[in-house]
Amino acid sequence: MKIAIIGSGHVGGALAQGWVNAGHIITFGVRNEKEFKGTQVSKEKNILVASIPDAVAASEVVVIAAVPQAIGSIIQSMGDVSNKVIIDAMNSVRIKPEPYSNSTEALIKLTNCKDIVKCFNTTGAENMENPVYSGTGIDMFYAGDSDKAKRVAEQLAKDLGFEKVYNFGGSEKFQLLEQFALSWINLAIMQGYGRSIAFKILSR
Repeated sequence: MKIAIIGSGHVGGALAQGWVNAGHIITFGVRNEKEFKGTQVSKEKNILVASIPDAVAASEVVVIAAVPQAIGSIIQSMGDVSNKVIIDAMNSVRIKPEPYSNSTEALIKLTNCKDIVKCFNTTGAENMENPVYSGTGIDMFYAGDSDKAKRVAEQLAKDLGFEKVYNFGGSEKFQLLEQFALSWINLAIMQGYGRSIAFKILSR
């Protein structure tokens, strides 16, 4: 797939590296190409850098891994996304993109895209870079109303090495998915268990 990633921090970099390793072509969408200093991952052969509108136009899938308060300006920069799949990897647990409860809700309200899903927001960048613990892939989770976007997110999660991808439900579950992310943040950082922890659903 051709994937645009908006946000070149730890999460965006980890996703880009994993997807390039899986054979996808990545374009980082940035505000100013001349001022973009890049990351180590941006030097990979199949990772390009372009303006946000150009990156979006050249890609089938748009992954947003920026800060939620920037969602308004990002939406204005993306242009026509009516035929794209958008994956929101952001959390609004600390700062909300007012007047919306979360960034995914803002994307639904402010774009003409019908295929939007929230995914890759429930764990740290380290687990996206390496989602395998003792030979077993950890789990990923998504929420949204678009079956197409969910299928794309599930495939991309498995391409990274996540073993199973669980459906949290429709758009009414965006807030619940963010609270689930806060549970990981609480354990890893606030309770001091460290960032090398992950969620795995077991059944019998």
